[in-house]
Amino acid sequence: MKNDKGKLVNEIKLKMPSLSVNESMARSAVAAFCAQLDPSATEIADIKCAVSEAVTNCIVHAYRDRIGVVYINVKLFDNRSVSVEIRDRGCGIEDVKQARQPLFTTDAANERSGMGFTVMESFCDSVRVRSKAGHGSSVTLIKKFEGR
Repeated sequence: MKNDKGKLVNEIKLKMPSLSVNESMARSAVAAFCAQLDPSATEIADIKCAVSEAVTNCIVHAYRDRIGVVYINVKLFDNRSVSVEIRDRGCGIEDVKQARQPLFTTDAANERSGMGFTVMESFCDSVRVRSKAGHGSSVTLIKKFEGR
C-alpha cells in the first residue's frame, strides 16, 4: 500500500478493555512497535505521550460509566512515519471543534484539564479527529521520525 505517508512496511492491531491499567500497556506496546524505525528517545517519548492522552480520553470520556473497548491500529511507513489510530465505540464527541480547544472539558467535576488534544497536537505532526455522537470517535496521530 502506497500513500502520502509512503509505503506501508508493518502494521499491528490491538484491542483492549477501557480500563485505566491498560493505558500504560497501550503506550508501551506502540512505542515498542515503533522502535523498528529506530527513532530517537525524544521521538519515542513524544509518541508515547500522545498515545497516552488519546487512550486516556477513551477511558475517561468515551465510556464514562461503563467498560468498553479501545482499538489501536499502528502503521509504519518506509519514509519513517507512523500512523496511530485510537478508536472507540463510546458516546462520541458532540462538537469536535470545541473539544479541540485548550481547556475545554466535559469532566470538570473530576478535575480534568481539557488539554488532551492540545498535548497530542504538540507531540505529533498531525492529529485527525472523527466522531459521531452516540457512535464513537477515532483519533489518528501522525508522526514522522527524523533520519539518524
